[in-house]
Amino acid sequence: MTHVKLPKADGTVETYSLTGTPTERPAAVPTFNRIAYAAAHVVSDPKRELDPWNRPAIDWKATMAFRHHLWSLGFQIAEAMDTAQRGMGLDWAGAQELIRQSLAEAKTVEGADLACGAGTDHLSPADTKTLDDVIRAYETQVSFIEKHGGRTIMMASRALARVARSGDDYAAVYGRILGQTKDKVVLHWLGDMFDPQLAGYWGGDSFETALETVLSIIADNRSKVEGIKISLLDNAKEIELRKRLPDGVLCFTGDDFNYAELIEGDGERHSHALLGIFDAVAPQASKALAALAGGDTATFRSVIEPTVPLSRKIFEAPTQYYKAGVVFLAWLNGHQDHFTMPAGMQSARGINHYADIFRLADRANVLDKPDLAIRRMSSLAALHGVE
Repeated sequence: MTHVKLPKADGTVETYSLTGTPTERPAAVPTFNRIAYAAAHVVSDPKRELDPWNRPAIDWKATMAFRHHLWSLGFQIAEAMDTAQRGMGLDWAGAQELIRQSLAEAKTVEGADLACGAGTDHLSPADTKTLDDVIRAYETQVSFIEKHGGRTIMMASRALARVARSGDDYAAVYGRILGQTKDKVVLHWLGDMFDPQLAGYWGGDSFETALETVLSIIADNRSKVEGIKISLLDNAKEIELRKRLPDGVLCFTGDDFNYAELIEGDGERHSHALLGIFDAVAPQASKALAALAGGDTATFRSVIEPTVPLSRKIFEAPTQYYKAGVVFLAWLNGHQDHFTMPAGMQSARGINHYADIFRLADRANVLDKPDLAIRRMSSLAALHGVE
């Protein structure tokens, strides 16, 4: 069967026929000339679920299997980040287990690498009174990661956004943490479209003010900063940051709207990648990045550019619910045997959204197992009254 009934925005139903071709897998782990982190999701375990909103059960076997999938395609993994539903279904206790297991699993795979998100999510923003509260929370998470042999991505903090009053407050907290880390750290600039509680991050309402604060923090801690991930869904802002970074400090695009052009670069500068969408389009991104490393920009563009409309749909407003689209594609492609998420997050999007993702994934050659994808999309559509 190569067709499925899908709902349309006008309330009608169409019979949709597949046109895409699955992307072939590389014979060996490819090499890239860009650092490419895929931010990876976690797989819930509905068979053991007792309290999905407060204590979601995780299928650790399937979660680790997905990391092997990413490593086999040449990616580094950004572990326990917002794609793994940090603060939206996965709490610090769950994140600790995820970090422990992923770091241990990486040791079993030659060349496997990952960095882990350290934040302050075990500290309630409402209970945060001082900058020292934030510092202690960051210290707890960074020390846990380092104790288990991991490297740190310093995630944006809701608690810090709540208590900081100026850029100087951000500089004080980041300076304190960076002064203590064993290894270089990747900073994380996450826009409030991903998390509304991060509005005004870096101590200013304007991009220009925030940019000056970020650059000052990097300059003051240059020996401890590997790079910075910027997720503002605005390529002009990323390019402005990129051109002003000190030599040796990397720019990692987190722009799930414009990543293709930012990774390719302008002939003078380019961005590396730390992207949630790479979870969903890993085979295509891997093929494109391998082509770029070989100087074949035509293949890079032809493979990766069709994934951009798909990514823009997945990350459309309200952007923080993008995780649902990522896990939806993992289910369609057979990486998990159900479409449920911690905290029931699959309910954050409607059937029309998922139908649009299905169409765009087909056009971008992202449906790896067409027959399985058809069966599963049909069952989801039927569940929503589309038969």
